[in-house]
Amino acid sequence: MKRRYLLKLSGEALTEQGWGIGGARVHMVAEQIAKAMQDPDLSVALVVGGGNFLRGHELSEQGVERVTADYMGMLATIINGLGMQSALEKQGIETRVLSAINVDDVCEPFIRRRAIRHLEKGRAVIFVGGTGNPYFSTDSAAALRAVEIGADRVLKATKVKGIYSDDPEKNPDAEFLEQVSFTEVLQKDLRVMDSTAISLCRENNLPIVVFNMIEEGNIESALRGDQIGTLVKR
Repeated sequence: MKRRYLLKLSGEALTEQGWGIGGARVHMVAEQIAKAMQDPDLSVALVVGGGNFLRGHELSEQGVERVTADYMGMLATIINGLGMQSALEKQGIETRVLSAINVDDVCEPFIRRRAIRHLEKGRAVIFVGGTGNPYFSTDSAAALRAVEIGADRVLKATKVKGIYSDDPEKNPDAEFLEQVSFTEVLQKDLRVMDSTAISLCRENNLPIVVFNMIEEGNIESALRGDQIGTLVKR
């Protein structure tokens, strides 16, 4: 039976400059996804953030009305999704971008059955536009879409090895955790993903793998199902 994984990428993961989309980084991500997808028993979906352009909650702190700011953030994810689609198709991977908000001239609307059909045909599917609602993060969107498409796990790509008992940048004695439960993540506020996303994954018994995407080959390894980073499960 095919494995179906959802890879969650932050907007910052797509750039080396801190802003915009960095060609080398996007190429690296696409290349590793393409290598993993040579396995006929793997189907891959992605959710991309928009933080390399803007973040809704940060804009709201600067005076932009929160709902408007969140919609602006959703539009940023669409830009990233289109960039990721282009990079994947250059690697020979047929790709579809499905948006939670209507932008029919540039991508398809999100329809659950359509998304599943694309995956069944061996296409990579990129979900953009968040959940389509303000006040929800792209982490929540990743958890929601993963549940909707029947994913086997969520792969959360980060810039650190995985989950630690404390912030490793502030506490050099922070302990790396190879495995942790959903309940521990919530009780200890380990900030893997937002609480809505964690709760949704817990309710649906959907494991999360948190790993360092910067280290060479880690995205491919995560998609192949190798033991990497931190596993969050019941």
